[in-house]
Amino acid sequence: MAKEVITPSILPGFMELLPADQIVFNNMLDIIKKTYEKYGFIPIDTPMIEKSEVLLAKSGGETEKQVYRFNKGDNDLSLRFDLTVPLARYVSQHFGDLTFPFKRYHIGKVFRGEKPQKGRFREFYQCDIDIIGNENLSLINDAEILSVIYSTFKALGFDDFTIRINNRKVLNGFFEDLQVPDKTEVLRTIDKLEKIGSKEVLIELKSIGLSEENAQRVLDFVGTKGSCRDIIMHLKEMKVQNEMFNEGINEMELVVDYIDSFKVPSSNYMIDLTIARGLDYYTGTIYETVLNQYPSIGSVCSGGRYDNLAQKYTTKKLPGVGISIGFSRLFYQLREAGILGEMKRATPSKILVIPMNGTMGNALEIATKIRDEGVSAEIYFNEGKIGKKFSYADKLGIPYVIVVGEDEVNSGIYKLKDMATGEQTDLTVEQIIEKLKVQDNI
Repeated sequence: MAKEVITPSILPGFMELLPADQIVFNNMLDIIKKTYEKYGFIPIDTPMIEKSEVLLAKSGGETEKQVYRFNKGDNDLSLRFDLTVPLARYVSQHFGDLTFPFKRYHIGKVFRGEKPQKGRFREFYQCDIDIIGNENLSLINDAEILSVIYSTFKALGFDDFTIRINNRKVLNGFFEDLQVPDKTEVLRTIDKLEKIGSKEVLIELKSIGLSEENAQRVLDFVGTKGSCRDIIMHLKEMKVQNEMFNEGINEMELVVDYIDSFKVPSSNYMIDLTIARGLDYYTGTIYETVLNQYPSIGSVCSGGRYDNLAQKYTTKKLPGVGISIGFSRLFYQLREAGILGEMKRATPSKILVIPMNGTMGNALEIATKIRDEGVSAEIYFNEGKIGKKFSYADKLGIPYVIVVGEDEVNSGIYKLKDMATGEQTDLTVEQIIEKLKVQDNI
């Protein structure tokens, strides 16, 4: 009787990469991590599974429908759907042990049971940073967050990107002045401008209670263009008699002044009054980042300032500002667009050491010396023709190969083969190590 074989597969909406892609994925994550740490952000991690009563305290509606929720014994459990709610719980629970402002970064998987589609996943990595204050938090932190976004995307190899900023107080104050019936719905509608266009947004604004005149005023307002200074001047000249509006302008102006002090090029950021960020808890500065050559990808990094991170878990006021990179989606979109190029290396090994008859001990010694200097090296242990061994290195994209034979051991000179060019160079082990370290920037 034939053995039944189960066809291997994974659920839709989950990403699984082959080695070459995974190495690029991990390298990009390492770049993000190093950039966050360069600004003094502290790593934390939280459980993927939280108590449902805690995790869902701040959510509802569509978010709650997307949560993976289950029971184990008497416990009602949920998989985390973002990294912000766990942060709120973490800061509240460990408040007495943390130093404020608390600058944390968190890189980890989150889970959402939404309908999977191209570039959207049910399990995906987020790369978050937040700065949490105790009772208050200086606006210079808003500018530093933008500086981190700039440094991160520069480190990832991008030049042509724009960090678009706005302030929710400016938007909300303007809507109050117009006596808009439902500010949240107006914000959600404005957030759709790029997706559905101004005509459809105008129709939606009227459908939620705005007059034709006020709907058009909203569109004209968010369509204001110019340099940061020009837009701020225009907002001041509007002479809107609303305290929140004018407070938002002052915050916006101060943040722009600080951004200039961080030396972020003006070509990489702008004020964009169409940026609304649909989430209700943003109360000040908001951000969205786009790659200008690939607008179809949409926002690759977004976030903003909020007045009280953990109001469901503590009576303490904990204002904060932060951003999130939906990394799995970003990686997928970059790969699909061909931006990442051809991924050739399917191993971290920089060199393959091939022992010939009777030289295994010598090969092990050489590989150990190379590894001790911080360079990844592996040894080909299997028997076979020399061509097969070189083919192994070629298929994995290992940059260099050395053959350890009796003559090489006796002379102390080894031929280092560059697999990309085919060039062979006679070198000692020490010289090989130095060359590999230079290549590896060690």
